[in-house]
Amino acid sequence: MSYEVTLFVNPTAGRGRGAHAAQPAASALRAAGFSVRTLVGTDAPDALARLTAAVREGTGAVVAVGGDGMVSLALQALAGTPVPLGVVAVGTGNDFARAMGLPVREPALAGRTAAEALKEGRIRETDLGRVGATWYGTVLCSGFDSKVNDRGNRMRLPAGRFKYDLAMIAELAAFRPFPYRITLDDGPVIETEATLVAVRGSPRTESGGGSSYGGGMRICPGAVPDDGLFDVTVVGDCSRATLLKVFPQVYRGGHLSHPKVSVHRARKITLEAPGLTAYADGEPLGPLPVTAECIPGAVRLLT
Repeated sequence: MSYEVTLFVNPTAGRGRGAHAAQPAASALRAAGFSVRTLVGTDAPDALARLTAAVREGTGAVVAVGGDGMVSLALQALAGTPVPLGVVAVGTGNDFARAMGLPVREPALAGRTAAEALKEGRIRETDLGRVGATWYGTVLCSGFDSKVNDRGNRMRLPAGRFKYDLAMIAELAAFRPFPYRITLDDGPVIETEATLVAVRGSPRTESGGGSSYGGGMRICPGAVPDDGLFDVTVVGDCSRATLLKVFPQVYRGGHLSHPKVSVHRARKITLEAPGLTAYADGEPLGPLPVTAECIPGAVRLLT
């Protein structure tokens, strides 16, 4: 096999790991007989425009090198096309790769995995979430976690993830549940007080650990990647003390047994709540209300 693979690189991912990861990933693909074209944009809109053009011109596959933001950008160009996606995960959270059971921060191994999947036809059609024209692959979230994101994004200092730790402390001090209106498919409106609502976009594989976000929080641990349904996790009207008790359990999926947590399944969901922002794949979508749809087999993954 000798067709071209586009290496879609974020050189700043993981504090510069993206730039260093591109070379071993490219070497692994070339060693397997593929021609490799490296694509780097000046910013996110430019990178997406370049990738969309490459897909339109007929690249054989795209391998995203970076974090969840780079994967999310690649999904905007690849969803609904026959071009498969591989991932070299070297970002901060790497939730998409973790959920799919792909190597994390091992660029040479990830490159070999993508090359072997292409040569052996290990390509899996996987569901994605879609809000309007925006696709997402991990989790759409709103509520306490989106409030933390909002506050952290407004903070200039300190740099890095520590500011989100400070933002969480500040949001806990002002915490109260939010009045939600939730509509699943075409069912009746559910009016409830909730701490957060998370809607998984895709993956869990047999080797993966369930849809996660925030660097490994397994908010939807039972999600299946190709059943055409969302898993919707609702954390109810917790007190601060209960939230502090439940939140650490999210990293191992243990929160589902708590009486304040419920899980629903639907092809479509509408979320309404005043003053809340929706985030998907860690990026802001905009204020609620939002309607998300689960689109079956929207992307072809190299697994």
